Amino acid sequence: MVRHYQVEGRVQGVGFRWFVHGEAAEIGLRGWVRNTDNGHVEAVAAGEPEQLAELEAALRKGSRGSRVDRVQVHELQDEEAGKLSEFRIDGAF
Repeated sequence: MVRHYQVEGRVQGVGFRWFVHGEAAEIGLRGWVRNTDNGHVEAVAAGEPEQLAELEAALRKGSRGSRVDRVQVHELQDEEAGKLSEFRIDGAF
């Protein structure tokens, strides 16, 4: 399964991307996370349904210092998984 997440709230400038990266890598997901131009954070993750549910729960909880107001979830085509590698942070360096 592949899902796209958009997380809204106070999620930029508080280490939220690093939090997502750590959670996703620990769960064993493939994909990426990045900031958006409108102040949100978005991520694409591929894995088993249980793994994605675990990530979604972490996204809704948020990291220390963040405030999650809303998480939008969109299902993507399974073929998108082939384009994803080890979970990474886009635009971190």
